[in-house]
Amino acid sequence: MRRALDLAQLGAGWTRPNPLVGAVVVKDGQVIAEGHHAVCGGPHAEAVALLEAGARARGGDLYLNLEPCVAFPGKKTPPCVDAILQAGIKRVIVATADPNPHVSGRGLVRLREAGVAVVEGVLADEAQRLNEVFFHWIRTRTPFVVLKLALSLDGKIATRTGRSRWITGPESRRRVHLLRARYGAILVGVGTVLVDDPSLTVREVEGPQPLRVILDREGRTPLAAKVLSGEARTVIATGDRMPAETEAELRARGAEVWRLPGEGDRVDLGALLRRLGGETDSLLVEGGSEVAGSFLSAGLVHKIAFFYAPVILGGRDAVPAVGGDGVADPAEAIRVRDLSIERVGEDFLITGYPTREA
Repeated sequence: MRRALDLAQLGAGWTRPNPLVGAVVVKDGQVIAEGHHAVCGGPHAEAVALLEAGARARGGDLYLNLEPCVAFPGKKTPPCVDAILQAGIKRVIVATADPNPHVSGRGLVRLREAGVAVVEGVLADEAQRLNEVFFHWIRTRTPFVVLKLALSLDGKIATRTGRSRWITGPESRRRVHLLRARYGAILVGVGTVLVDDPSLTVREVEGPQPLRVILDREGRTPLAAKVLSGEARTVIATGDRMPAETEAELRARGAEVWRLPGEGDRVDLGALLRRLGGETDSLLVEGGSEVAGSFLSAGLVHKIAFFYAPVILGGRDAVPAVGGDGVADPAEAIRVRDLSIERVGEDFLITGYPTREA
């Protein structure tokens, strides 16, 4: 099953909004074939592995990190349960059921009804974590939100002059490009565009380009900004304050303009996520400080990825990692569970899952 999970990971970024799935065919204690779902619309992991196994699959075991699919309206590929039955597999070992309401246990029921032995729950926690994006999106139809920050040991993301390049090292920056390839959209506030003029593209690794989203209530995005370069699709999320002529100019530069509800200079983030859910399964929030504070205070962050550099910037006017009003009492603080800490070059990457639970 660990091999199936490793294989599934090979499709990260390419299969969305489909889940990550790996398959291993075993017979007489030996692996005879394996496969993974490589790209949305392409053959599923089971089909790839069974095709490689051919007639040798009959009487064998099939390991899957996710329940095999069945036929349902709009499905683009043949149901994998049928392929499993046709191949003569005698036992299917599955890590977790598929939360898709069109599947959700139906695949396992069909296998059992056909006389195939089914074992469930092997490495279930690891399998659910691997597909945390898919599980969230298929249940809510809103993106799984990851907040990524690059900060100093004293919690600053920029100096008192606003400079932030480069706090973290090259290894961390490469990892950020891997994150951009993994998630379907990337978001910053217009302040980050004005100060840093980022491209918000995948460059140092191979991967699909994310949808670029700019929070810009008043239409301050410069027409010469790199996010309007055409390398990737760009959305300007705004409200009623943006002048019509500014919208026309941005559209002429290739951007899409989404007018959303909001209050003051803030776009309604809930409304934005609901609309984004029709476009992609995941969102990487990269900044800045006020944007991070807004997403966290609204309880809209599902995972954090904080890159800490071994530097101290200092300064009462340096930019804190998380803006906004903050909490009045430590008891009200956002807790982060399931922490993991990893060395990335000279930096440290801390990942975890925010919660308001005591």
